[in-house]
Parts: sequence; C-alpha cells; structure tokens
Amino acid sequence: MATKQSTVDYILDQLGSVDSVSARKMFGEYALYAEGKVVALVCDGRLFVKITDEGKKFVGKHYEEGEAYSGAKPSMLIDEDLLDDREWLAELIEITAKYAPAPKPKKKKR
Repeated sequence: MATKQSTVDYILDQLGSVDSVSARKMFGEYALYAEGKVVALVCDGRLFVKITDEGKKFVGKHYEEGEAYSGAKPSMLIDEDLLDDREWLAELIEITAKYAPAPKPKKKKR
C-alpha cells in the first residue's frame, strides 16, 4: 500500500520548524531529508526514523524497532499519536540529522 501524499504533507507540516526538511517520492513511498541526509522513511503511511544512539535515548520508552520494507535496515517506528506532537517530532528529526552519518559520496560515471 503506497503512502498518501496527504500523510507526507501532514508530517512535513509538523516538521515546519526544522530547517531544510523535505520529502522525495521513491517507488510510491517517501524519504525524508534534513541537512542533506535521509533521516526517515514514510512507508505504508507510517514513519520510520533512522536509528542513532542519541535518537534512541531521546525516544526512550517510546522506542519500537521496525522495518520500513522487507530487507530494510531496522528503524524506529514512530507511533501515530506521537506524530501529533510537533515539538517532540521536530526534536527527534533534528537529533537524527545531527548524528546520522553523512551520505557516501557518489562515484563519478565514466
């Protein structure tokens, strides 16, 4: 089941205070970017945030691991109720952007 654009729009609206946050459609699902890094995926209408040690500490008891799609690296599955908490969600994404590794440089085509 592909994610609806309205779901991504809602999440982006909730993250309005985060600098340079954006979404990119990929195969019917979405990747969320912050500071030029993929920080989360939105798949099947659910938010999967990249795992960092600092993010796990921040999330605390709300931490649940899940896979955005079959074969994906584990991510933090964010409960739908927490999507409504703008400040909490924005802080989690800011922490993730700060501590997630930088993307690997792309190889030049020959």
